[in-house]
Amino acid sequence: MPFKINISEKNGKTFHTELESEALFGKEIHGKINGVEVSPDFAGYEFEIAGASDKSGFPVREDVEGIGLKGVLMNYGVGMKRRSRREGKKKRSHFTPNGLRLRKSARGKIISAEIMQLNLKVLKHGEKSLSEIFPEQNKPKAEAPVAA
Repeated sequence: MPFKINISEKNGKTFHTELESEALFGKEIHGKINGVEVSPDFAGYEFEIAGASDKSGFPVREDVEGIGLKGVLMNYGVGMKRRSRREGKKKRSHFTPNGLRLRKSARGKIISAEIMQLNLKVLKHGEKSLSEIFPEQNKPKAEAPVAA
């Protein structure tokens, strides 16, 4: 099954692609990989695996060992974004209630066949720029026609 790969540069531009690369299996989150391991088009590039999620949408966390799903006691951060439903719609001066921790499922930090999406961060650029490798994603967005 191919990975959906998001490659981000420091200037904020993100490029999307789908690739099938078995060389990524066994790599860890926040580990460095050569661009040739991902695709021959990325010769000279060096990437860092910034994050990932599996087929069901569970995030990959670096504090969970292995490749399986585990229940982790979480504070706000990766995998836990908003207040729990039990807390209700009370207006609060801050978004995160003090001491709120919930047990949620997260996937281990090693890339396996269960992973669907990978987020890569460019550490070192290669010979060709990413806008040359992905010319169809480099076009400015066309404005929508205005209905009269």
